[in-house]
Amino acid sequence: MMRFRPMPGGLILAALLGMLPPQAAAQLALSANDNKLVIENGRTRTVRDAAPDTLTVIDLSVSPPAVRAEISVPASVVGPPTSVAITPDERLALVTANQRPDPADPGKLIPGHGMAVVDLAVNPPRILATLPTGLGPAGVSINRAGTMALVANRAEGTVSVYRIHGHDVTSAGKIEIGPVSSEVSHVAFTPDGRHALVTRYGDHSVNVLRIDGERVTKTEREITTGVRPYGLSITPDGKWAVVANIGRGTGDADTVSLIDLQREPFRIVDTISVGQTPEGIVAGPDSRLVAVTVMNGSNKPTGSPFHGPGLVRMLRIAPEGRLSIVGEARVGTWSQGAVFSPDGRTLLVGNMVERDISVLRVGADGSLTDPGPRPRVGGGSAALRTADRPAQR
Repeated sequence: MMRFRPMPGGLILAALLGMLPPQAAAQLALSANDNKLVIENGRTRTVRDAAPDTLTVIDLSVSPPAVRAEISVPASVVGPPTSVAITPDERLALVTANQRPDPADPGKLIPGHGMAVVDLAVNPPRILATLPTGLGPAGVSINRAGTMALVANRAEGTVSVYRIHGHDVTSAGKIEIGPVSSEVSHVAFTPDGRHALVTRYGDHSVNVLRIDGERVTKTEREITTGVRPYGLSITPDGKWAVVANIGRGTGDADTVSLIDLQREPFRIVDTISVGQTPEGIVAGPDSRLVAVTVMNGSNKPTGSPFHGPGLVRMLRIAPEGRLSIVGEARVGTWSQGAVFSPDGRTLLVGNMVERDISVLRVGADGSLTDPGPRPRVGGGSAALRTADRPAQR
């Protein structure tokens, strides 16, 4: 059953969408929030008989960003913080749930196998359908034409393909990527819709998929990354992809790799150390800046020599294909996803423990400042997304 939480003084979401012409962006961000898992002094714990997970709709067209609606939708913090996607017209959302309560024992979690389709153009938003996926669905992406979605099935070694036509989302089959041990985690489309990249956490590589109409095939190209590639984002201009190599969680500095998409075969051209456990990663609308959330030991016990405050770091992509760190700010604990506003001047970061969203101002040089209040969400913010848009000119 869905639960709608009205927001005092908020605009009605349907009116917000309906008053805009088709080309105008309502500028929505979505936070998928997990209530099943919590972290207590460095240890994760499953909440028995937890409150429902939620999906929060955030309006980025106002300052500060404001929560407009929230409904119950199954979600999961397990997997990259990209388990929610939104169509380019901002009228439909897809939310995957990598884990779900075990029907035989609500105090345990087992791999999920479903994806919620959410209508964002009504007030309140509502689940239209729950579609079957592979086992352990994680990262989900929608192409810029709004006609296809791909889901990485982390406990199955496959990618599921879906057709999108208006509010109808239907299965179009699966692609075998690797063995279960490959733990495919996220999949992202190139802006032209002709390729997609798939992270393989279990065997330290990225697969390249080829897309021709509704036909999706796995190519022979496997790109070797750093240790345990997890999140992945592609710049709006289609020139670069960035991969967060999450590492082994042993306190060592982990990395982000840069993939050159301007020539085939695609290849990694640079890798930079960013600190412990880069979780969420997102390319900015200008295709030059990249934000990466770094746990920095915030998910470790307070007595650990590796414990530290959660961070978000801003990277710059140089035209010759080199990464550099140009900004940094403190965020919450066990922080997950990150998204830019369409103009690139605001960055949101989802905080699992605090159950809120950090709102940061982005300078032209990539510097980060904290302008004030953090919107609250109904659970630990496990994933954040906005609609993919054309590159800024």
